[in-house]
Amino acid sequence: MLAEALQAPESVATQLANDDALYRAFGSHLRTQPPSSILTIARGSSDHAAHFMAYLIMARMGRLVTSLPMSLITLYQSKVQCDGLVSMAFSQSGQSPDLVAPTRFFRDGGACTAAFVNAPSSPLAEAAHWVFALHAGVEKSVAATKSFIAQLVAGARTVAAWQDDLELQAALADLPATLLSATRQDWSDGVDLLQGADRLFVIGRGTGQAIAMEAALKFKETCGIQAEAFSGAEVKHGPMALIDQGYPLLIFAPRGPAQAGLLALAEEMRGRGARILLAAPAGTPGANLCVTDSGSVDLDPISVIQSFYPMVEALARSRGLNPDAPRHLNKVTRTN
Repeated sequence: MLAEALQAPESVATQLANDDALYRAFGSHLRTQPPSSILTIARGSSDHAAHFMAYLIMARMGRLVTSLPMSLITLYQSKVQCDGLVSMAFSQSGQSPDLVAPTRFFRDGGACTAAFVNAPSSPLAEAAHWVFALHAGVEKSVAATKSFIAQLVAGARTVAAWQDDLELQAALADLPATLLSATRQDWSDGVDLLQGADRLFVIGRGTGQAIAMEAALKFKETCGIQAEAFSGAEVKHGPMALIDQGYPLLIFAPRGPAQAGLLALAEEMRGRGARILLAAPAGTPGANLCVTDSGSVDLDPISVIQSFYPMVEALARSRGLNPDAPRHLNKVTRTN
């Protein structure tokens, strides 16, 4: 897991060096034939990557994006209307029937279908019109790392191509160097604070919410910690009742519109006696995990998760667990 997480900057560089014409063509297609509806299709970590792209589309372009309830097509046989639909599926392996079947259904129904997949000869790739290889290389670890980061980048590339945004494209070109710097950040405070934890909230907001969701999943599968992801607003409703003296919170507060509220939440929770891990740019008051800024506020969450992966891998080992062999899990999960 650690070796593959540290390969992510190189994998991203490889992806960015390939398929530029394909992304440009897809972006042109979306501009000339604007969709009436947009769906993402994904599971697990891939669903978090899809959530990141969806938030970028909604925030930057004002177009609503829906995450497909996975059993809708495979179990309930729903005849979803395909006119004007664009579906975008995310997967590392491209093997699971609950990704392949909806993509094939939408394609057969006349929708525009795209697949972002690390296995471009997979059944999912065969089912889609547009296929974008992640170029992450072989990923053996059960816990996805570099393939997840590659999916985040692919989603951002799609948005940049759709908007024909040269500024975002330039920031993407600089991302490998940013991620390399992020791998070198010292997040050992997280290992120290969470070594004995059995429960945890991971807080994000906006474009960072997908990263909070991914981090919570990694805490579960590699460290055996019952971690839940909440937005900085949502946690102030029912979940707030659980926060008492010593309750651990990991708060992701990179740059952007959500940062001020997240910093205020961190301060409020400290006042309640919670143990706070605050991931924010250098110089941010109260931050004990340093975030490497990227060339775009919208790409900063990718830098955050790059720094997070080595920390959670080390945390698992400090708790006597092997992050390369999580209990009850397999690399490829086939569900309907």
